Amino acid sequence: MSWDSLLAFNAILIAALASPGPAFILALRTAVSEGRMAGIATGAGLGLMAATWTLAALLGLESLFAIAPWSYGALKLGGALYLIWIAVQTWRHADAPLDDVAAPRHGRAFVQGLLVNLGNPKSVLFAGAVIVVVFPKGLDATGIALVVANHLALELIFYSFAALALSTGPARRGYLRLKPLLDRIAATLLGALGLRLIVEK
Repeated sequence: MSWDSLLAFNAILIAALASPGPAFILALRTAVSEGRMAGIATGAGLGLMAATWTLAALLGLESLFAIAPWSYGALKLGGALYLIWIAVQTWRHADAPLDDVAAPRHGRAFVQGLLVNLGNPKSVLFAGAVIVVVFPKGLDATGIALVVANHLALELIFYSFAALALSTGPARRGYLRLKPLLDRIAATLLGALGLRLIVEK
């Protein structure tokens, strides 16, 4: 494995992280509404699951989905339903003052991040497609460990910086002023992403 391959992987990963999807929306909303540590915990869960998908892709996950296509469909449906559930809860609490909304403990925020990327087919497809294109076949154990550790580190750095930036006083005050509108926008986007996962082939 060359350093050029790793740099190419990192460039693609950073672009994917910054694109608006369920993981980004969840991390953004959690950091602004629940604070820095909850945002970092959510990012850690998202990052660990994304790195796990990379490991699975390096170990031949695509072969499993080819052998048992129903497993991908089941994973996709579960992820879609979970996104819709988050959307419904966000919409229901949009008008509630922040103090009245139960703030997730850091462990719960971490698990929520894990579950969102567990059922996010884009994480699976990203890992499978990018790894096939960027890295040579037959990476040894050291190469696999390096790619996975690199992926996890990038995710943790990205979401930690995002949580630090979005949990500042001005960002939080701005969110509190616009909470009903912003929560309904986030709920609509998450719900739409969930419904799209159900209807698209």
